[in-house]
Amino acid sequence: MSIRDIIVIILGELEDTMVSLDRVFDLLGKRRRRYALYYLEQQEGPVTVDEVTEQVAEWETDQASVSIPEEKFDRIEVELLHTDLPKVSEAEYIRYDSEAGTVELTEAPPKFDAILSVAKIIERP
Repeated sequence: MSIRDIIVIILGELEDTMVSLDRVFDLLGKRRRRYALYYLEQQEGPVTVDEVTEQVAEWETDQASVSIPEEKFDRIEVELLHTDLPKVSEAEYIRYDSEAGTVELTEAPPKFDAILSVAKIIERP
């Protein structure tokens, strides 16, 4: 069975759940948002926006061991704070607390987890 076959099966099952296909594609529609979701999926509980920003910046620049330029970090952080994190928090299973500066993935539906996992395998950040 190919990855395409698996995605077709998952997407077909999604139509019968509360997780809408449009919502999933909207959440995964931008690379930076996918990177943030990949990171959140790996975490247990809330993490700071700075932690998410740092990981996203590393994946975007392929620089895990080299310091990320401050202006690049700031650009990513601003976009996450004002665009991507508010967008993903529209889903009931993603909590973003702008006051505390934290975000977490909570009890995501299994179908969302499956699609996110397949996307991560394909993209390999």
